[in-house]
Amino acid sequence: MNGFDVDRDSVTPMAWSDAFLLGYAAMDETHREFVACVAALQTAGDDDIAHRLADFERHAQRHFDDEQKWMDRTAFPAAQCHVEEHAAVLNSVQEVTTLLNLGADPQVARDLADALANWFPGHADYMDAALSHWLSKHMHGGAPVVVRRNVTRQPSPGG
Repeated sequence: MNGFDVDRDSVTPMAWSDAFLLGYAAMDETHREFVACVAALQTAGDDDIAHRLADFERHAQRHFDDEQKWMDRTAFPAAQCHVEEHAAVLNSVQEVTTLLNLGADPQVARDLADALANWFPGHADYMDAALSHWLSKHMHGGAPVVVRRNVTRQPSPGG
């Protein structure tokens, strides 16, 4: 560890919980990947942080594009609000990438990761749950069935 690295062993990274399951398999799998990318970004060392941020950006772009396609294909009524949240996330990622490229402290990327870990549960509970329900109704005629084994949510970082 160099003198500028934070002790990443003391960080509690975002972890998957069945509480995040929404019952639309493709979305649930993408959300598992989201959690893994955020955790990798939260725990990355200074030398690896830009790479982890780029990994997250690639994931988020694909993730959000998939959800956009599902919304467009089924005329999801709340699509605009959903898309605006995604755009705000991608904008923040691009701003942090620019800051890192200009020599900013790598902590700015970890702060973004912590913000994403705090943002995601609410987004999933409301926006993505509504989309999952909508997709299941269109595809199967009813609400998704979700079986959760471990529904205890990880406490938010700092709270």
